[in-house]
Amino acid sequence: MTDSQREIPGLFSGLVATARRDLLLAWKRPGDVLNPLFFFAMVCTLFPLAIGPSAEQLEFSGPGVLWVAALLSTLLSLNSLFLSDYEDGSLDQLLVSPQPLPVLVLGKTLAHWLTSGVPLVFVSPILAITYRMPLSVVTVMMLTLVLGTISLSLLGSIGAALTVGLHRGTALLSLLILPLAMPVMLLGANAVALAANNDVYTTGIWALAAYAIGSLSLAPYATAAALRISNE
Repeated sequence: MTDSQREIPGLFSGLVATARRDLLLAWKRPGDVLNPLFFFAMVCTLFPLAIGPSAEQLEFSGPGVLWVAALLSTLLSLNSLFLSDYEDGSLDQLLVSPQPLPVLVLGKTLAHWLTSGVPLVFVSPILAITYRMPLSVVTVMMLTLVLGTISLSLLGSIGAALTVGLHRGTALLSLLILPLAMPVMLLGANAVALAANNDVYTTGIWALAAYAIGSLSLAPYATAAALRISNE
């Protein structure tokens, strides 16, 4: 067995161990997981009360509202991605770990997506009933949210790394991430709207998938570099 073949299981174990640690911490702090989810639910349920019960208006605005709420709720949870590690000194241990920092960062981002993105995907069909979406459109919406939240977690990890330990870092994080996240929101909302109108929506799905793959390829390295810069 070559050295490169021996390294792959070690890298995978480091990624899994980091993700498992963050998932256990999230289990002990359920508020960090539930607060963005409640925010997502409140925005999606209050908006129909403001625009009225018109079926046409609800069907027209539903994809955009759901995606804006998903984007904002994801931003709400990103500030805590590295904050607890910074406060208890674990971040220094990550930086000096023998495991490659991008792998550890990817493990933390995976845990963030499992605790913030996945719950949004499963709650969205319930909220879609408020906007009278048919089942076929709900399926497309869930698929776009899966791909979109992956990209949002990966891109958000870069901003979270740059703003870790800064005063009022949440506001700065939003300013840094929104320009990168806007294409994800537009592609996702547009694909759902096209599906609702029985138009071809697969182009948006492929574009979201390409965006997610690009984020997965580049974001861990950018986040690792940002953490080293922030720690200097």
